[in-house]
Amino acid sequence: MRRLGKFVLPLVAASMLIFAVFHVVKAQQVPDKPLPPVDPPRSPFGKTVAGAGITEAVNENVSIGASIPGVVEEVYVPVEKVGQTVKEGQPLFLVDSRQLRAQLVYQEANMLAAQRQLDRLKNQPRPEELAVKKAAIDVAEANVNLQTDLANRARKLAPSGAMSAEDVAQRLLAVEVAKQQLAQARADFTLMERGAWVYDIDITKASVEVAKAQVDQTKKDLERLLVTAPKDGVVLQVNVRKGEYVGTPPSQALVVLGDTHKKVHVRVDIDEHDIPRFKAGAPAKASARGSPHEKYPMTFQRVEPYVIPKKSLTGDNTERVDTRVLQVIYELDTTGRPIYVGQQLDVFIDVDNAAPPS
Repeated sequence: MRRLGKFVLPLVAASMLIFAVFHVVKAQQVPDKPLPPVDPPRSPFGKTVAGAGITEAVNENVSIGASIPGVVEEVYVPVEKVGQTVKEGQPLFLVDSRQLRAQLVYQEANMLAAQRQLDRLKNQPRPEELAVKKAAIDVAEANVNLQTDLANRARKLAPSGAMSAEDVAQRLLAVEVAKQQLAQARADFTLMERGAWVYDIDITKASVEVAKAQVDQTKKDLERLLVTAPKDGVVLQVNVRKGEYVGTPPSQALVVLGDTHKKVHVRVDIDEHDIPRFKAGAPAKASARGSPHEKYPMTFQRVEPYVIPKKSLTGDNTERVDTRVLQVIYELDTTGRPIYVGQQLDVFIDVDNAAPPS
């Protein structure tokens, strides 16, 4: 038994030593580098300028906002209908219009009152009013005759002392008062017979025009509450819901429209260091992120000749822009291809075979 122990223990120790050495050696081996899940994009051209492109609708994406702030009353193109085609003038959503409708009723009543006032002035004098003024003249004439007769009697009685000098003087003055009253009645008749003063009519006409302008303005505002499609296109995005309050900031795109019928535009950012090598009219190919083997030919459209700061996608307020880019627009046929608006593409431009743009 002791002899057996002398052989077993060294054998076990040697086995443990060999296992430890094997484990250490295996752990120190460097594993093979794994292959990338997707191969990086490679240029298909000999001389190339590369850039990052983003797809947009033909004639660019149209961000639609609200002309007048308010609560959304109805959405005619809800989220579940994104992707459908709309025609120019087709309603998209409606902002609450109750206040403007009530204001319109009030202003239309004001306009009607101003118009009726103008009609009244234009139709002066009324025959009934002329008859009243004519009757006032007849009364004044009769009063003149009466006072004249009384004055004549007073003159005859004055020498006999039957009337005092004061009474005679009062009757003579009464004749003059009656004549003046007759002149006033005739003047009133003439004034009414000529109708309303032309300046009163002009002022009332101006009041009517002001009231009409207010009504037209409110009607225009009511039309602006209904937001419609400015042109034919596909609804790319809807960011408005019924009951939400919408304002008028320029950065708030409530609905995004675009023309994506079989074609899209690709806005390619070319680094300022590559601008000297770029040639307008050069053909290009693009590949979608995640599918570098699929190359899609593109047609040159135009160059936007204003170099702008390169936009970062992080949105961090501490970041700084130290690169500027030239934006070039290409056209891509999307028939049978999984290309969507807003998708990023890797673009390679063949500067060796550039042709002048048409």
